[in-house]
Amino acid sequence: MSPDQVKGAIIGLLGGLGVLTVVWRLRARRITFASRVAPYVGRRDTGSALLEERRAITPFPALEMLLSPWVASLEGLVARLGTPTAQLRRRLQRAGSRWTVEQYRAQQLLWGTVGLAVGLFLALVLSATRSLPVPLGAFLVLIAGATGAMLRDRALTRTIRDRDEVMLLEFPTIAELLALAVAAGEAPVAALQRVARKASGELSHELRTTLADVHAGASLSAALEGLADRTGLAPLSRFAEGVAVAVERGTPVAEVLRAQAQDVREQGKRTLMEVGGRKEVLMLVPVVFLVLPVTVVFAVFPSLFVLRIGL
Repeated sequence: MSPDQVKGAIIGLLGGLGVLTVVWRLRARRITFASRVAPYVGRRDTGSALLEERRAITPFPALEMLLSPWVASLEGLVARLGTPTAQLRRRLQRAGSRWTVEQYRAQQLLWGTVGLAVGLFLALVLSATRSLPVPLGAFLVLIAGATGAMLRDRALTRTIRDRDEVMLLEFPTIAELLALAVAAGEAPVAALQRVARKASGELSHELRTTLADVHAGASLSAALEGLADRTGLAPLSRFAEGVAVAVERGTPVAEVLRAQAQDVREQGKRTLMEVGGRKEVLMLVPVVFLVLPVTVVFAVFPSLFVLRIGL
């Protein structure tokens, strides 16, 4: 690639960024229907915005204040291209994260920026060594940026899956402890409070949140439904429904808890059998490529050694 082509690519990239900046600012200045209706349906803040104390997220508050409008615009673009806000908020709750949706968008934007930087570096290296065409280099940079944002989403999905597995492993023990406490004569709320205080883990944290809802005035059934909605796990949904029905109808809660704990254990065994069936071919790989060749070598080597001595 000649120096003139490199200069032309840089000028075109800067011109494109300038056009995108102008378009974003024009879209940001456009008055939407929600902004027109908001003063009439929402509560207006009577305080001065100049007296508000902004909490800095980065170690550079001045630079953060200068770049916050640009970051907000880019976060809006990521929100339009990625997961909807309501679904993302639910996923963050399932992951047990304390990040807000805006903070997660900023993280996703940061990962995408790192991907863009890596893609730009690779494009420049390939252009210098293999004379990479400019359109292909720009496509590589965009793919690298999108990959960075997708990797952040993939990390959140992995966190949700790991937390769900941990809660499913903890659920039979928690249910047995609740059954013992209820069978000893304690009320369901008192049993939940005792188990949540003594136990530790992800499920006990969710139980403490449920107790906070109960102490705030919600009924036990509504608090358990909130637990099922936050976790999104079928066993916990059945647990909430079973305890709510048992409390309302006066049926023995301890028997319901023991039955649900046994169901979760059986489901765990079936899941292990299914995973073992799917990994059966993969389990043959070390046998065929490691154990069997070593066995053949140990069986054949003595015979070859004896034949060599005889010769």
